[in-house]
Amino acid sequence: MARDQDDIIDDKPMPLIEHLLELRTRLLWSIGAFIIAFAVCYYFSTQIYGFLARPLADILQQQSGSERRMIFTALYEAFFTYLKVAFFGATFLSFPMWATQLWLFIAPGLYRSEKRAIMPFLLASPVLFVLGAALAYYFIFPLAWKFFISFETPPGAGSLPVQLEAKVSEYLSLVMHMILAFGAAFQLPVALTLMAKVGIVTQAGLKRGRRYAIVGMFVVAAVITPPDIISQIGLAVPLIALYELSVLAAGWVAPRRDEDQS
Repeated sequence: MARDQDDIIDDKPMPLIEHLLELRTRLLWSIGAFIIAFAVCYYFSTQIYGFLARPLADILQQQSGSERRMIFTALYEAFFTYLKVAFFGATFLSFPMWATQLWLFIAPGLYRSEKRAIMPFLLASPVLFVLGAALAYYFIFPLAWKFFISFETPPGAGSLPVQLEAKVSEYLSLVMHMILAFGAAFQLPVALTLMAKVGIVTQAGLKRGRRYAIVGMFVVAAVITPPDIISQIGLAVPLIALYELSVLAAGWVAPRRDEDQS
């Protein structure tokens, strides 16, 4: 395919050793940013954990009207929990630096048209991830936690009460799993649109596979969410909407691809 004369690679030839040195520099910047973010997040790990535990704390407060507690059963459990909190927060905070360094490393080897094609996906990916994480935190967590807590039984005549005493490590693992699962699932439009851009899938193919995609989304939601219908539907329905958005986006990018080939 013939390229436009203005569609060039803005880079100068470099020997392999210089590419390796540049890669080392990019990695050092990324690692340094992560270490700094980890230190900051560990310093504020109590506040970060409080933020992650807030949906459960609010529901417990509403249910019982008194303060409830979370427990840890191993001497080292709380310490490692705060390390996980710091690692989780540092990953989020340092991600822009990782993405920037990766882009600065690969961008000089791309044609201008390729840069213009990839840039929207780079911008949309973190936005969609944050939207997925926000959906899990602000909508799914309150509904799911309320559902699970509804199985508590109050003290009564001749029976022992059943009351939740959540472990900090187990709760954190569940929250991080849910946030990452929803954030990753919301990358669906980016993945499908990018595949449509390079010709791996087509809008017509996505339309034909709609029924199978819907079934697959419910299966994926059932696998990566807790075993409750609220979380599963809460993930599957947005995925279906994002799939329909991907179908429209595939139609938008396909004509431009065809024009480039003509």
